[in-house]
Amino acid sequence: MSAVNFLTLDLNLLRVFDAVMAERSITRAAERLALTQPAVSNALKRFRDSVGEDLLTREAHGVRPTPYAERLWPQVRVALGALRGAFERKDFNPQTDAANFRIATADATAATLLPSVIADIEMHQAQVNLRVVPLTTRDPRGLLERDEVDVAVGYFPEAVAALMAQGAEATLRHRRLHQSEYVCVMRRGHPLSKQPLTLDAFCDAHHLLVSFSGRPHGFVDQALIALGRSRRIVLTVNQFFTAGRVVSQSDLLTVLPASFVEATGYQASVVERPLPLRLARIHVEALWHLRHDDDPAHQWLRARLVAAAEQLTNRRPAS
Repeated sequence: MSAVNFLTLDLNLLRVFDAVMAERSITRAAERLALTQPAVSNALKRFRDSVGEDLLTREAHGVRPTPYAERLWPQVRVALGALRGAFERKDFNPQTDAANFRIATADATAATLLPSVIADIEMHQAQVNLRVVPLTTRDPRGLLERDEVDVAVGYFPEAVAALMAQGAEATLRHRRLHQSEYVCVMRRGHPLSKQPLTLDAFCDAHHLLVSFSGRPHGFVDQALIALGRSRRIVLTVNQFFTAGRVVSQSDLLTVLPASFVEATGYQASVVERPLPLRLARIHVEALWHLRHDDDPAHQWLRARLVAAAEQLTNRRPAS
């Protein structure tokens, strides 16, 4: 690949490339940019000629990026974000400046943090709208890189470890909001609630697993395997509210973060018991892309999430 001549590179080509990568479709990218499809196709050809590498392969329902395009795109997004930031306002008044945010998070996380955020929005009459989208993965980096969401909130141990390893080279940022520990949850009056929960009793019981991705195993099962043990998972669901309702009306056990038990809405019908095995504490983090790091509106949102997490921590007894 020959070196790109930045003196002659049309920066509009970067906008077209970014839109096509985000949409994975020339048709949708054209609609997004208010251009014709031939104009987008021509811009892509010019950009390909400029970089000297193939960028896309046409498929039946869109386009597939080449490995080179996949490597190039994150840096292009950061550069475009920096350019936008240079020309945008450097302050944000939530009472007069409208803003829309997309947050990827689980139902219980939303239930524990968003009431405080909404109360803040109402109290200050902020012109801010939030849209919560389902969190279906323990690694939201792709969602943030593709600009599908503005912030992801949850327990992302592998993603956070990778970001810390990348250091200053990482294109994502993270902030710890609060921490909790796992507990075993069962219905009030469950036979196992009347005595300390042993590992044998835990493994012999039937279990419910909360899995965002639908995978039939989780952190508990990994810990049990390390001990040479296993458990039977009778039901797998992807919502904490569903877990609370089912457990409150059955003999199934489930393992939840202690801070989420109240968020299930069934705390009066269930009891918590310490787990008979050691699990790492849960660290709930907010993740966002570097392109939004210095954006005043996004900084305002992240500050609201931090304040909501502090209120949650202050309400719950220290463990």
